[in-house]
Amino acid sequence: MNCRSCGTEIADKALICYRCGTATTEAKFKPAVVQRRSPWSLIVSLIAIVVLALAALYIRQAESGGGTSRLFNWLAVAAAVLVVVVRAYLRRRKR
Repeated sequence: MNCRSCGTEIADKALICYRCGTATTEAKFKPAVVQRRSPWSLIVSLIAIVVLALAALYIRQAESGGGTSRLFNWLAVAAAVLVVVVRAYLRRRKR
């Protein structure tokens, strides 16, 4: 048998050409396709980090000067839950 790439004579049972390294048959398995991440995932993550950092600063300031309002506490928790839900949705949608 001859190599289909360089023409060197190789053994009939050879898997690759000893001279150029070309496979003698087509691959049984194709490599996995790498999917790029959506820029929205990064944007949502950055917004979440900024919101949580601002919430932490507000809570710290409010604790030193008084108490935080219950409404703000619920809004901070709702924002965190919303971020988790959006990220889970985006990941599930990619599948």
